[in-house]
Amino acid sequence: MEETYLLNVEGVKKKILHGGQGELPKLQDGSKFTFHFQTLKDDFERTVIDDSREAGMPMEIIVGKMFKLEIWETLLSSMRIGEVAEFWCDTIHTGMYALVSRGMRRIAEGRDPLEGQKHRCGMGNMFDYHSTGYDDLDELQRTPQPLIFIMELFRVEDPSAYKRDTWAMSKEEKLAAVPVLHSEGNRLVLRREFAQAAAKYQEAVICLRNLQAKEKPWEDGWLKLESLVTPLVLNYCQCQLELGEYYEVLEHTTELLQKHNDNAKAYFKRAKAHAAVWNEREAREDFQRVAHLDPSMAAAVKKELKQLGERMRKKHVEDRKRYQGLFQSSQGL
Repeated sequence: MEETYLLNVEGVKKKILHGGQGELPKLQDGSKFTFHFQTLKDDFERTVIDDSREAGMPMEIIVGKMFKLEIWETLLSSMRIGEVAEFWCDTIHTGMYALVSRGMRRIAEGRDPLEGQKHRCGMGNMFDYHSTGYDDLDELQRTPQPLIFIMELFRVEDPSAYKRDTWAMSKEEKLAAVPVLHSEGNRLVLRREFAQAAAKYQEAVICLRNLQAKEKPWEDGWLKLESLVTPLVLNYCQCQLELGEYYEVLEHTTELLQKHNDNAKAYFKRAKAHAAVWNEREAREDFQRVAHLDPSMAAAVKKELKQLGERMRKKHVEDRKRYQGLFQSSQGL
């Protein structure tokens, strides 16, 4: 089909590769686009930078949520359901692509897309990234250039038609969601559905961490949110103890204690995790800190230390027998 310029959008050309169905979708704040995309360089080889199909997951954008690559919302708004279109975008629209791609790749790899970001404004963060961790994206940061986006639009959903992902919620929605998620987690714990409860606590923590990212660390707003995070992390760790995920507990309690080194409950849960993986010295040290920080937990600590001692004695006996058996076997050779 013939190449056409998008109306009133400077530096963009659109070519429809496959026509869509029906009218252009009616959009409102909170509408969600779901689509696949390819990103290509505007060179002779049309070098592919990213392909959502290869990543194994379609892309989603929420209208009005200030997606870093603003031009994508404009491009998708020009498409019908089922349409495949190719867009050439000049450098004025593609400067943030390397950072957007970095986040998408981290998500596809199962990593935190915000990992390593400092508490700075968006532009400040951009200059802090000496490297994205990907050579091709580093090149795009060094030499901004026009890019080609090939998009296939699958669906457009109204805000009421789907469950809002945490990142898509407003500040007020996140704050309102936290006590609901906390309550749902507690209810699931009573039913001993620990994996599902852990997921609820984790979702609540993510809501609060997203809000904390907009506050200055250790100032009033940040501290108020942190006071809500701490009990949720402890509940999450309790679920992980029940599920036998002891190293997960060690990771999260240690991170918590780096900020709050007087939290007796965090030491108690970490001590139990250490005991479960045979870290006797670390377990005893943490249990002793618990008794020092909170004398009301002394009885519980005494019980745990007694159980730890019995378990370690049994282990030593079993290990001795095993070694003797190995020694006798080697002598018989």
